Amino acid sequence: MFEPLRVHAPAFGDGWPGIADLQRLLDRRDPPARNAGGMSLRTVPQGRRARAFEDGYEARLFLKGELQVRAGNWHDLFNLLVWLVFPRAKAALNERHYAALEERRAAGPVNRGPVQDALTLFDEGGVIVAASDHELLQMVREWRWKELFWGNRARLSARMCFCIFGHALYEKALQPFIGVTGRGILLEMEPQLFDAPPAEQLAVLDTRIASTIRDPASLAATRELAVVPVLGVPGWCNGNEQEDFYDDQDYFRAGRSTPSLALPLGKGEG
Repeated sequence: MFEPLRVHAPAFGDGWPGIADLQRLLDRRDPPARNAGGMSLRTVPQGRRARAFEDGYEARLFLKGELQVRAGNWHDLFNLLVWLVFPRAKAALNERHYAALEERRAAGPVNRGPVQDALTLFDEGGVIVAASDHELLQMVREWRWKELFWGNRARLSARMCFCIFGHALYEKALQPFIGVTGRGILLEMEPQLFDAPPAEQLAVLDTRIASTIRDPASLAATRELAVVPVLGVPGWCNGNEQEDFYDDQDYFRAGRSTPSLALPLGKGEG
């Protein structure tokens, strides 16, 4: 489940990494992680509750490239590591969050809307589901879990991959439990992707997800994000080596199709 992070985040050794250690990780990335304005990220301590609009979390990140980090905090550590792996997608999320906050500020005191809910849900609990097999993606959309994860196990291994994106989902993966569920964007990709080195695969997925997030027609509501019972993914849980693992109807619920984001391969992409 943590495999995407290993590409850009080597073992830290003894002790918890400090802000300077995390900054060095960001500085060593090539190309560097930048916000939507092209500024390199700079780690800063978590501030007090913001009073001015410009001091809010998303605003500081968008306007100054400041990534706030709490000491000894798994949630913030995973957030930074995801920035290393998926910098384009994270920058696109921040840019769209900032635009939504600006709209809310102009409209006066209003509750956050469905777009921000969808953006936050993917940022915190997102899973990228990429496949070169349309039928496998259809099984995800239709909640055909046992057929997907068990009946088509070998086919899935060759033609489909799951990458955790959400930093809160990584935090849950430290102590996984039956019931932990991600929310996915589905991508239809060319078969060559699955033969590429891991770093190249992640770069392609980063570009595709960033493009999706920047599309104003996408992520209009949380229902667009596919439900993904992540412990069903082969290799992500020892229990799923047995067929009867997938008979748990409380976790692997059956039933309904969802209007999830299932994106075909675009011209020139893959």
